[in-house]
Amino acid sequence: MIGSFTFENLPCRVVFGSGTLASAKAEIERLGGKRALVLTTPQQEAQGKSLGAALGPLYAGIFPGATMHTPVEVTERALAAMKACEADCVVSLGGGSTTGLGKALALRTGINQLCIPTTYAGSEMTPIVGQTENGLKTTVRDAAVLPETVIYDVDLTLTLPASLAATSGINAIAHAVEALYARDTNPVTSLMAEEGIRALARALPVIAAKSDDREARTEALYGAWLCGVCLGTVGMALHHKLCHTLGGTFDLPHAETHTIVLPHALAYNAPAVPDAMARISRAIGATDASQGLYDLAKRLGAKLALRDIGMPESGIDKAADLAVTNAYWNPRPLERNAIRELIARAWAGEPPVTIKAAA
Repeated sequence: MIGSFTFENLPCRVVFGSGTLASAKAEIERLGGKRALVLTTPQQEAQGKSLGAALGPLYAGIFPGATMHTPVEVTERALAAMKACEADCVVSLGGGSTTGLGKALALRTGINQLCIPTTYAGSEMTPIVGQTENGLKTTVRDAAVLPETVIYDVDLTLTLPASLAATSGINAIAHAVEALYARDTNPVTSLMAEEGIRALARALPVIAAKSDDREARTEALYGAWLCGVCLGTVGMALHHKLCHTLGGTFDLPHAETHTIVLPHALAYNAPAVPDAMARISRAIGATDASQGLYDLAKRLGAKLALRDIGMPESGIDKAADLAVTNAYWNPRPLERNAIRELIARAWAGEPPVTIKAAA
């Protein structure tokens, strides 16, 4: 039986396909842009300059300094660059780091964004930006940070190394997993969530075996888009709080952190969300959702332990304390000791276990 629910359809234009990067100039013009600042990470600067050349007279310059967790000081440097070249819009070419920088600029200035993802991060479909200052990562939800247009070009993902595709893809799956048990979940988002998980779980092993498989790359990008829509439509819970805490506090790589934490956070919530567990299990073809996601990460060759991506063992207690401070809504009440145990298992790379609630 379908009960009452609220569904908000976010106003974002999507151009999906192969070779769609060629539509960037027309999409900027459609938004009324005259001078576009291209944003990239240092590693993708050459790709950004190539895009700039294709934009012709619309190209105002490039800021190749995007970095993970969107540090406020980087945003301030990008803001200065934007003003110096008199840009009236930004084009974010890259993964979540670049998308985040574009959003931070939009939050401050209200400029239009054209986003061109090269990973499966999904944040391009959300009105959410996470920003880090003084070692703490905070999130802001504001319609002003939702990109006006997103171009998904499968061709741009063909060179994404299989190892990065794995963690970026599981990061996307995490968005859909939490959407299934969000406080404001609804039947429409749940359909997209299960389909997004299914598409990625099927495509990622194929990419791991044959990195240039275009059909698998297309399915993975489609799945990532669906998962991103879920992230933008409903709220998130414990998993995302943990990842924001760990990433911002210990400067851990974003996608890898999500990949490691997801099975453990899901196991923590499992007793409270049997319907979501059943849908996730069905989507990934496993009898147990949390163990199935752990096995998927292992099969893809992803790192399974927080200690292997730079988290010190001495940080486990601090992370547990922060996780229950200004906590996100969660379907199961947050218990500090149980969450500490969760983090400790993730730190060691052990398989997830369902932790019973305190009596």
